[in-house]
Amino acid sequence: MSNRLQGKVALVTAAGQGIGRAIAETFIAEGAAVIATDVAEDKLTGLKAKEAPKLDVRSQQNIDVLAGDVAREFGGLDILVNCAGYVHQGTIFDCSDKDWDFSFDLNVKSMHRMIKAFLPGMLEKKAGSIVNISSAVSSIRGVPARYVYGATKAAVIGLTKAVAADFIKQGIRCNAICPGTIESPSLDDRIAALSKETGRSSEAVRQAFVDRQPMGRLGTAKEVAALALFLAGDEASYITGQTHLVDGGMAL
Repeated sequence: MSNRLQGKVALVTAAGQGIGRAIAETFIAEGAAVIATDVAEDKLTGLKAKEAPKLDVRSQQNIDVLAGDVAREFGGLDILVNCAGYVHQGTIFDCSDKDWDFSFDLNVKSMHRMIKAFLPGMLEKKAGSIVNISSAVSSIRGVPARYVYGATKAAVIGLTKAVAADFIKQGIRCNAICPGTIESPSLDDRIAALSKETGRSSEAVRQAFVDRQPMGRLGTAKEVAALALFLAGDEASYITGQTHLVDGGMAL
């Protein structure tokens, strides 16, 4: 590793597993002081983070307490990575008001809360990089049975562009990463659920996910983390307000 983030303070949400954990591990390896958070504190075990607090991104109170702690110890963040999210399966007819509200609260409003809480510290530094995890399944591409999920991830792209436009002259960059289908514990859970629901074998369900990528394989969390590292660091200093696909050609 080359210490590309040496001297930088980064906060990563949903860092307990999958994409979030891969990003946290990559940032740590590249020299950043990483605050790795997750709603399930036990999942943060083993991460060599500067701090590893429990954080419920749906709780404004939790976020405000952490923002105060970060301000006192570090003076503010250099990097904020919003990874927390949930994949609802189904069409409009499978989406209750409760499903809609939960999906938007976790996938979109949590980013609103986090950015609003930690942006002031970045503005004081007159520099900062915000990386939001959206999806290829969004305004970029629609896929079957991802009705509210696609809507939330499209909203993340809009949120990202708005923040980038509002604070571009104050040294803040904000970009969105749009993964395709990535190997992760949450994907395993969805495969198991779909297998049980449809009566298909888990192997057949997994292959259907693989087949969505023209490359013929699933992506890895490390591949997403490599893109996050680039966007977070100074090498991407001329890039803001953009959607960045890492999708094996899914959006082609």
